[in-house]
Amino acid sequence: MKRKVIAGLLSATMCMSLLFTGCGGAKENKGTAEKKETKESEMHIAISANPPSLDPQSINSNIVGGLGVHIYEPLFAMSENYEPTPVLAKSYEVSEDGTVYTIKLREGVKFHNGEEMKADDVVASMNRWLEVSAKAKTLIGGSVFEKVDDYTVTLKVNQASSDIIMILASPIQFAAIYPADVAETATAEGIKEYIGTGPYKVADWKQDQYVKLEKNEAYQPAEEVSTGLAGEKKAATETLYFDVVTDTATRIAGVQSGQYDIAEEIPADNYEELSKDKNLEMSVERGGTLNLFLNTTEGIMADVNMRQAVLAALNCEDILLASYGNPDLFEANASWSIPTDAQWGTDAGKEYYNQNDVDKAKELLQKAGYNNEKLVLVTTPDYQEMYNATLVVQEQLKKAGINAEVESYDFSTFMEHRADPKQYSMFITSNSYNMLPIQLSVLDKGWAGLDRPEVSEGIEKIRSAANAEDASAAWADLQTFLYEYGAATVIGHYTGISAMRAEVEDVGYLRFPIYWNATTTK
Repeated sequence: MKRKVIAGLLSATMCMSLLFTGCGGAKENKGTAEKKETKESEMHIAISANPPSLDPQSINSNIVGGLGVHIYEPLFAMSENYEPTPVLAKSYEVSEDGTVYTIKLREGVKFHNGEEMKADDVVASMNRWLEVSAKAKTLIGGSVFEKVDDYTVTLKVNQASSDIIMILASPIQFAAIYPADVAETATAEGIKEYIGTGPYKVADWKQDQYVKLEKNEAYQPAEEVSTGLAGEKKAATETLYFDVVTDTATRIAGVQSGQYDIAEEIPADNYEELSKDKNLEMSVERGGTLNLFLNTTEGIMADVNMRQAVLAALNCEDILLASYGNPDLFEANASWSIPTDAQWGTDAGKEYYNQNDVDKAKELLQKAGYNNEKLVLVTTPDYQEMYNATLVVQEQLKKAGINAEVESYDFSTFMEHRADPKQYSMFITSNSYNMLPIQLSVLDKGWAGLDRPEVSEGIEKIRSAANAEDASAAWADLQTFLYEYGAATVIGHYTGISAMRAEVEDVGYLRFPIYWNATTTK
């Protein structure tokens, strides 16, 4: 028997929003003036860096991915609830042993060059992706795509795993489908032509100046409602200019003056000031987690009671406030993944999170036999949020009776100390989200020295789970272990900030801003 999944059954149930309430996405304009109905034909978006490529398969970059999703499409993409949803795929079946995926393709989909997308294009593109994407190679290396007929392909994997479609739908270094000749003639430097099936096509790219995208008049959107990176895509504004503006002050001045409709990558220090500008709206989106990693192998820190004493002493709201300065810019939540992720978001182990319990911490110190040993918190001023958080943690530990000392270094020296458990007791870093929890740094023994069979066994249970529900349960168990063992804790979830003119509407977000349904009025 084969397990068959139809496109409609994969579509996300839009019952939760990725965005913070009142902080992005669909919004009401400030002021009481009536909006004019005339839509602008152009939108200017100030981005913070020049894209090194327009080849999202091979480049692990938010800039490249954010541009790429407007130009190219994958077989599957993430819904707003982080569920893999068919885009260029129509449906798929899985063999009983879980090693062969038979994928039906949508028919009649055209590339920007007017040619129809068929199985040859998918096979060439996907087999290249398996070679050039580091994430794909790590997780499903050795897999192969083959053609069955013009509208059917198979994926043969070496080992059954519950996360295969999730990997295909990952938005970073995503599995963009190119024409076969584009994929086959690509070099180590990347593809030579920028042709996809997406709602926009590349009209011009002037290095260090802008990338100009024009509406794909022949675009054939999916029938489903727009959700995350899947569903309907309107290309509601005919031309998008992604203007390269590396200087923060210039981006801010440009969006305030109206030169740019949107300015990405706004520093937290500018949030308060820009929030007061009646001509602007601020979009605040989750970007990752601020984490405290504990040494689990050396000295007094090898005692689980000592590590639990540290967790008991923490007041995460105070740490986050010192790091980001405004409650709008962070969220206290125990999840190591995006809290709204339908599969991986979980508060398992929350009883160990944000306890703010000094008395409990002191009791655990006694159990550990703590005798005023010095605990070293290594940090760097090169990342202000990490540095500020470390200082607050130091004070909270001192209140619990812990002899905590901060050692601050430049970033490269900090990374050297962080990699050697003999040189730290704990450290804080900010880490971007991963689509799969098995990619988290906390599970990598080379990151903070955590080397426990529960970790490797937990990863294996996640990957070998019979279905998504079992995989979710296995991850919840592993997250609980991280807290119970005192290996690390999430301090909270931080945000990325964009500023946009008040006339801009319907900007989406999933890992990066989405502009295909966005408009601005005169």
